[in-house]
Amino acid sequence: MPDYTLLGGGYQAVVSELGGALRALRHGDRDLVASWPEGGPIPYYSGTMLAPWPNRVVGGTYAFGDGRHRLPVNEPDRGHALHGLVAGVRWECAEVLSVEDEHGHVRLTRTIEPVEGYPFRIALEVRHALSPAGLTTTLTAQNVGDSPAPYGCGPHPWLLAGPDVREYELDLPASRVLLTDETLAPTESAGVADTPYDFRRARRIGETAVDHAFTEIATGRVTVRGPEGEVEMTWDATALPWVQICTGTGLGHEGLAVEPMTCPPDAFNSGVDLIVLQPGDKHEATWTISVPGRDA
Repeated sequence: MPDYTLLGGGYQAVVSELGGALRALRHGDRDLVASWPEGGPIPYYSGTMLAPWPNRVVGGTYAFGDGRHRLPVNEPDRGHALHGLVAGVRWECAEVLSVEDEHGHVRLTRTIEPVEGYPFRIALEVRHALSPAGLTTTLTAQNVGDSPAPYGCGPHPWLLAGPDVREYELDLPASRVLLTDETLAPTESAGVADTPYDFRRARRIGETAVDHAFTEIATGRVTVRGPEGEVEMTWDATALPWVQICTGTGLGHEGLAVEPMTCPPDAFNSGVDLIVLQPGDKHEATWTISVPGRDA
């Protein structure tokens, strides 16, 4: 599948039609995200778009409207439906502009057609754009079907600040964390002060294994500092009030997953912050990955 290389503001981004994904992002000679080979496979959803739900639908089943729906389980060891329907499929290129020292961008589209467990039709467009402020991505969804549809979204980059995530310093201004059971299904919300997951004051990750969703975010921002420098992700915390942080402990994968989300894990069942798109409705979410301190 084709890749598209964008240049602008001292950054270079590579966007793939596979998953609509950010395959690579560099500033100068430094990688800001974990990359993967052209054409895939994509390791651990790296850089992909997560829709029409991020994270997990527990047990792959949920009730919506007058029906109960069963999604294909793609996380068999835990029994859940993970990360939506478009992370591993081909998106179509609608527009591309890549001119050095100008704002390079690419637009990709994908329509979710009614499938088992998700009998709704959602048109998606993702726009990746470079500027001196970094790489800004906007994911737009429109319900082009004839019935209301449950919806949630988010991205899945792995931010890089060195080879060992234990050496990273994490700055995460979130005051609540969603605790989970052994299958990563959510159990209860807790104040971070009562858990090992309080990163409101930046500190080293060390041996703390994190694979949790956080909310009550003071500012839509996560900053990661490590031996190779800093990388920052920013977003509108009103549109994306949750963020999943994953250290990838035991996976052997570089980087720290930072996944701003419209809703928490299993929102299709809990209803927490679940978006219901009426026919014709649109939803837009935007986030930026950058080197801190560089302004447009």
